[in-house]
Amino acid sequence: MKGGVEVKYVYGPVKSRRLGFSLGVSTVPYKVCSFDCVYCQLKETTHKTLERKAYVKASDILEELKTFFAQQPKDIKLDYVTFSGAGEPTLHSGLGRLIRAVHRMTDVPVVVITNSSTLVRSCARRDLLAADVVIPSLDAVTQGVFDKIDRPAGGLKVEDVIDGLKRFRKMFGGGLWLEIMLVRGINDSPAYLRLMEKTVRQINPGRVQIIAPVRPPAQGWVKVPTKTTLKTAKKIFGRNCDIIC
Repeated sequence: MKGGVEVKYVYGPVKSRRLGFSLGVSTVPYKVCSFDCVYCQLKETTHKTLERKAYVKASDILEELKTFFAQQPKDIKLDYVTFSGAGEPTLHSGLGRLIRAVHRMTDVPVVVITNSSTLVRSCARRDLLAADVVIPSLDAVTQGVFDKIDRPAGGLKVEDVIDGLKRFRKMFGGGLWLEIMLVRGINDSPAYLRLMEKTVRQINPGRVQIIAPVRPPAQGWVKVPTKTTLKTAKKIFGRNCDIIC
């Protein structure tokens, strides 16, 4: 931002394949997350928790957003404002308020990228209703694979996460794009992909986005699936599936 203003919570705009030019918003401190995913490019989680609270002041985040929009160059057209950052954004208990405040500042649609962990709670589902697009992740449909890939906090059960996704889908009228990270040898076999597809069909997202750990992961043993595997995944998940690597 201009004027030498210190920025802690708003970053970008950055360009990505699926979101175009996006202004990022971080709602929690670095690596405060409900998962400790083996593939995370930001390395290991330092504060693993399922507690929802105001980790940072909503007013501080909103002040940075106001400053950005006041100084936004006219030649930069945003496609989205994206709540993501270096932790799990839905852990902030004021997320709904933040999203609604962004809507009052701009007509740019709001996206939330989430690991789906807090969707087990009705308060988090209600907060996410304010978004235009929600991109939740689901890397596993069995507890063993869930624990191995995502390493969740607090004994979180994957069946509860799946139930939360189904409940949210029934409530939400915006875009729901389900993200699946495939890790070679863990959740990428044809049999497991078919098992996942059955669950995904029940969730009924508008899109399925298959991604792979192409950047250096938290755990060195994590490997990218083969191109053949990715093609198989796209075939199994059908016409609404995109491979994004």
